[in-house]
Amino acid sequence: MKNDRKHGRREGVHFALIGLAGFITPRHLKAIKETGNTLVAALDPNDSVGVVDSYFPDADFFTEPERFDRHLDKLHREGRGVDYVSICSPNYLHDAHIRMALRNGAHAICEKPIVLNPWNVDALAAIEAESDRRVHTILQLRHHPAIIALREQYAGARDRIVDVNVTYITSRGKWYDRSWKGDIEKSGGVTTNIGVHFFDMLAWIFGGMRSSTVHWRQNDSASGVLELEGARVRWFLSVNAEHLPEDQRAKGQRTYRSITVGGQEVEFSEGFGDLHTTSYREILAGRGYGLMDARPSIEIAHVIRGSKLVVPADDAHPMCRLMEVVRR
Repeated sequence: MKNDRKHGRREGVHFALIGLAGFITPRHLKAIKETGNTLVAALDPNDSVGVVDSYFPDADFFTEPERFDRHLDKLHREGRGVDYVSICSPNYLHDAHIRMALRNGAHAICEKPIVLNPWNVDALAAIEAESDRRVHTILQLRHHPAIIALREQYAGARDRIVDVNVTYITSRGKWYDRSWKGDIEKSGGVTTNIGVHFFDMLAWIFGGMRSSTVHWRQNDSASGVLELEGARVRWFLSVNAEHLPEDQRAKGQRTYRSITVGGQEVEFSEGFGDLHTTSYREILAGRGYGLMDARPSIEIAHVIRGSKLVVPADDAHPMCRLMEVVRR
């Protein structure tokens, strides 16, 4: 890809990125590169960002948001502003960073959750409507072939309620609680931080939320029952390795995901590696997902986060009943 620093000419679509040291960032860098475009500037308060050298070693880098914002503004005023700002920062900063992107004349591509509260979605929608730029989000499970097939299978089937079980355990080390992810005010807690994609996927397939019951909620795990238009979902989410099934632990595996629909296991353990690139291709083609697409899952996570706990009954997720036994 040709660069001309002196005259500021760069081929392809111009990207900036916020959160260069983030866990998910390499997928965004890969997506930008694989779609034939260029990262021209990046921001992160941490300077352990050598990963960028494998993708865009010529990108300008900033550790201070004020200088990064000034740089974007300068490029914009010179007629060579960035087209998109990819946002991989902590959840509670997404709202502010989306606003920064729009203010500098760029579209935003924001990691999940796009914001923490439904009213933040509405406020951003009003700002978006005042501009000629769009706010996009990454809802990559909607691009997974197995999930697409499941949606097609149950499309329009609202005359019956399907039983769905979701179990997702993704182990995290001791760093997790000490980071922003362990702070519910910054991350939204485990149901938002790791659950929002599943809630989006389920609402996309089975329709909107009718009711929600929460049976278990700790810093490292949560469980409940979600009633959708076409499904009753028993869900369990955890970042605690001790919650992994015994055979998974024996194999040294640190992640376990299972979804059953009508008693049948949905196989989607593979095919995750390129979903960000697919998301970028769809966004660049004008078919990406936006604020209102993300709103149902934000609403579900918000309701769960603020719900009072209900004593588990027979309809509780099996792991939740196990947690109750352990607690006693």
